[in-house]
Amino acid sequence: MHHYILGYVTNRALPSVTEEDAQRLTHINLAFGKVAGGLLDMGEMTHMNHIARIRAYNPRLQFVLSVGGWGAGGFSLMARADASRRAFAASCLREVEKWSLDGIDIDWEYPCDGSAGIDHDPSDRENYTLLLQALRDALGKERIVSIAAGAGNYFIEDTHMDQVASICDYVQIMTYDIRSGFHKESGHHTCLFTSPGDKYNGSVKSCMEAYLCAGVPREKIVIGAAFYSRRWDGLPPVNHGLFQPAATTGLYGPGYTTLMNEYIDKNGFTRHWDDDAKAPYLFNGSSLISYDDPDSVRLKCRFLKEQNLLGIMYWDHGSDPSRRLLTAIHQEMTAP
Repeated sequence: MHHYILGYVTNRALPSVTEEDAQRLTHINLAFGKVAGGLLDMGEMTHMNHIARIRAYNPRLQFVLSVGGWGAGGFSLMARADASRRAFAASCLREVEKWSLDGIDIDWEYPCDGSAGIDHDPSDRENYTLLLQALRDALGKERIVSIAAGAGNYFIEDTHMDQVASICDYVQIMTYDIRSGFHKESGHHTCLFTSPGDKYNGSVKSCMEAYLCAGVPREKIVIGAAFYSRRWDGLPPVNHGLFQPAATTGLYGPGYTTLMNEYIDKNGFTRHWDDDAKAPYLFNGSSLISYDDPDSVRLKCRFLKEQNLLGIMYWDHGSDPSRRLLTAIHQEMTAP
């Protein structure tokens, strides 16, 4: 089975993509287009001219425009009518053709959910499927239609994943932020397995199993790795800070290169390894940082190959200028 390595590359990071990066990736998800006035808005994507340079490094590399992201609204209102869905899909096709892209990735966070302060409605559940079908109709069978899906039952409950999976080429499960800015108990935000004592029971494995049960074929499942961290402060010095009540929620933390240079076994932080979760974390006596490292991403890659899943993606490329995580992923994915 040919496995995918997909990297989310923000507009700001696009100029930093190297020839070596292009050779290691199978797909680049360009982040982000937005929905404005019911149509695709490319106003934030100011470095699209770099696509030609990067494509020359690896003509097989596929470029997919991701639309949405956390706090990006406009989906719900646009998706409520057939005419507006088709108008949006047509605007996507225009940009795909303009930039010779390979497809569109919908990152609606999240249907039926107003947590990010975006427009939402109970009808999103049905309209999500209809929107993806409109995209498929506009882009055709040869181009990619994909989604970024939340790492939890909330996303499954608010969508028809069996129908979605039949339309999409693949489903990228964001198996990070499993614990996030909504959680005041410290823990792993991107672990492979659930550790004893973890009452949230979230992991790559549990998410995979939930999506399989919801009707997503394993050969269409892409799991996620985090090139950034989550941090909890104000923790008691118990269990190295793991699964403890915190004074803060899980704040967005440093990228892996910064962790490596300034935090891992430095400045009072000690690296710990949870062998049940197959995940590293840092603790300094009062603050815990959860993250992926080369060891944990290698184990994720082995897992997905054992489970016959399609591939692995990560958020985001600019968070690890050292390229240690991408190197580890590529080495493991190409190993016999």
